[in-house]
Amino acid sequence: MKYSKFFFALLSGLMVFMASDAVGQNLQLHYDFDRRSVTSTVEMFRADGSGSTFFFVDLDYSPKVTGAYWEIARELCFWKESKASWLSIHVEYNGGLNTQAGSFNNAFLGGLTYSGHSEDWSKTWSLSAMYKLIPGTVTAAGDKQDHNFQITGVWNLDFFDHWISFNGFADYWREARAWQGTKFIFLAEPQLWVNLNKVRGWDKVNLSLGTEVELSNNFVRKGFCAMPTLAAKWNF
Repeated sequence: MKYSKFFFALLSGLMVFMASDAVGQNLQLHYDFDRRSVTSTVEMFRADGSGSTFFFVDLDYSPKVTGAYWEIARELCFWKESKASWLSIHVEYNGGLNTQAGSFNNAFLGGLTYSGHSEDWSKTWSLSAMYKLIPGTVTAAGDKQDHNFQITGVWNLDFFDHWISFNGFADYWREARAWQGTKFIFLAEPQLWVNLNKVRGWDKVNLSLGTEVELSNNFVRKGFCAMPTLAAKWNF
């Protein structure tokens, strides 16, 4: 993940439906073939009686640390036992910096999340619609554009008795960028993992190997680009 959004890598669907003691943590390492750099990602998810909290921190190495990015999100659902348990209130902050690009814009988000899951929890998904405040942003024409929006979809699909996991997110939002004529941005980061703890005798080896492909339009640069990684993940 590179300046990315893997908030909900464990999925906001879990934030509404999982038990109050649910906890998930993992460490990921990605080698980016396009940038020829390495990114480490630490993620933490914890559910409680009134919702859940998720955060991740990205560090980029080339080979020294050249960038840092983090997001923290809170899902609020005080009505878990009601028929509206599929709906939660979402609040979030994200920001970071880079030795070449400087500081990234602070962003404050708030909105609603719709979540769902299959009967056996092998498939979960969510859709969030949010207001996005990005203070101090200015369009190419010099107009302020603090007030924006973001739509985020997240999924996690397990196949073949959890041998294979396919998860990720897709974001679409408005933000003034340095490239003249662009103000809407698309970013998706699907990941495909082989879970080695399914190997006989390896049930305590919480290692997954796989790949991520960053698909973006007007994010890294103007126009569309696809950037694959080779990745490893350890679940704690």
